[in-house]
Amino acid sequence: MTKQIRQLDRVVIRFAGDSGDGMQLTGDRFTSETAQLGNDISTLPNFPAEIRAPAGTLPGVSSFQVHFADYDILTPGDAPNVLVAMNPAALKANLADLPRGADIIVNTDEFTRRNLAKVGYAASPLDDDSLAGYAVHPVALTSMTIGALAEHDVSKKDAERAKNMFALGLLSWMYSRPYESTLRFLERKFAARPELVAANVAAFRAGWNFGETTEDFAVRYEVKPAKMLPGTYRNITGNAALSLGLVAAGVRSGLPVFLGAYPITPASDILHELSRHKKFGVVTMQAEDEIAAVGAALGASYGGSLGVTTTSGPGVALKSETISLAVALELPLVIVDVQRAGPSTGMPTKTEQADLNMALYGRHGEAPVAVIAPKSPADCFHAALEAARIALTYRTPVILLSDNYVANGSEPWLLPDVESLPDLRVEFATKPNGEDGTTFLPYLRDPQTLARPWAVPGTAGLEHRIGGLEKADKTGDISYDPANHDFMVRTRAARIETIPVPDVEVEDPDGDARVLVLGWGSTYGPIGAACRGLRQRGLSVAQAHLRHLAPMPANLGEVLGRYDKVVVPEMNLGQLAHVIRAKYLVDAIGYNQVRGLPFTAAELETMLEEVLKNV
Repeated sequence: MTKQIRQLDRVVIRFAGDSGDGMQLTGDRFTSETAQLGNDISTLPNFPAEIRAPAGTLPGVSSFQVHFADYDILTPGDAPNVLVAMNPAALKANLADLPRGADIIVNTDEFTRRNLAKVGYAASPLDDDSLAGYAVHPVALTSMTIGALAEHDVSKKDAERAKNMFALGLLSWMYSRPYESTLRFLERKFAARPELVAANVAAFRAGWNFGETTEDFAVRYEVKPAKMLPGTYRNITGNAALSLGLVAAGVRSGLPVFLGAYPITPASDILHELSRHKKFGVVTMQAEDEIAAVGAALGASYGGSLGVTTTSGPGVALKSETISLAVALELPLVIVDVQRAGPSTGMPTKTEQADLNMALYGRHGEAPVAVIAPKSPADCFHAALEAARIALTYRTPVILLSDNYVANGSEPWLLPDVESLPDLRVEFATKPNGEDGTTFLPYLRDPQTLARPWAVPGTAGLEHRIGGLEKADKTGDISYDPANHDFMVRTRAARIETIPVPDVEVEDPDGDARVLVLGWGSTYGPIGAACRGLRQRGLSVAQAHLRHLAPMPANLGEVLGRYDKVVVPEMNLGQLAHVIRAKYLVDAIGYNQVRGLPFTAAELETMLEEVLKNV
């Protein structure tokens, strides 16, 4: 049958089911197909903290949302246009997010009395009027997949598990996605079991053919490629981009990269990714605990490598003593904190920005470090390079504050020209620097950077003492002198405060805005989308975003002073807003939520409209 093809400018799709239904894989493959078409993309994976949550229950629902468009987008979308619900739990957990008129594709095979009862449905919502406001498409995904694989040499259980490929095939047909890369992916994934390759390919094709022949889907959609800068792109997650940024830092500095890490959600993927890049001089060590991991990384820096440790909030707390030691030793160290909802174990797979205070102040004594935060998945690459630049140049620990939203989300990344990346080469101390020509002074500072010499152990004539006890200026000898301690504390602080960082840029197209929205980290996308929406409605609002949180840009105080009101949306209870108030004496307005979810553009737009009315 001939089917109508309709052009759309954007679509938001959410795949939802049990954590064992392969929703993350399905969403990832759909995203990869979409990236090949040249659409702009933003994704939001959402999964349970439990490795195997109870099947068919609300806590066990896993979902993957992908937003794609023919123009530049900033968020994974506020609300899905399409929900693929693999069972009643997936429907119930996600229904409140759907706008009226949205498409719901339901796996009817799973709407059994037992599964309905697990989530509190007295009767099937498919049989009453509770879904009357939506376009419901009942599809027997499980039984149709089993039927399509009846002649394949696979068990019934393996056939049932292929239902996500049937769903992927159907959605790929609906939105005119290419599928060759998915077929190649399946061949690689199940290379050791050819029967599973054939079964999954057959399930995918069955879903595609079902869309082509069924009367329930009378329309097929197309979303044209987005206009993007010329170059080669790949779809990338924040954790992968951050990993490649660290690899690039090693290449551009000429130093081995050493990662000491203990597995922790949501940072473990960085360890997995870096372990694949031994040919670039990357060494990874899975330590027995967080303290051992950071100790090994600091030891690697002492030995002349770029030491890196990755973790999340609970791990930063355990690492704090060694980070303070790195401050005292004045050695480079990159600490990656992929933030998650706390306190304590909290919600390990949910996002939050609540580690800012810990990054800025969470060490004993006066122990300042540099702090930077990427704004998006692709920006994690450049943020990692910047963290390495500061660490190597100024001989300081640098905390890189990512978060779960950025780390697991994905977007197109323009592959950079390696030669255009910053030169991070380091000059190690090779000879004595004392006035007598024979003495090595390990704390004799560069007058521009205030950094001390970096001497690789074993260099003849450069023997020196390290440790956590206070050092005497220049000589590095142990010192309890009050005046020397005061001088060293102030010097270490000045080394951080005088690091030159780029000025903060303000997006104020009309030039007459009276309200500034200031963000940091992953709030960039929702804030930007909200400001776009307001401007399209004729309302004037300015936006600025901080990558460098310690030190802050030199022009920030002047920028803040231009506006009548400064609004700071954060996924915490106002940590940056408190810093802005204290440092710049600006009565910043905090807008805060700690739900484990990113802001939606709509909620920020509504809030900012109220602020604009009262200016």
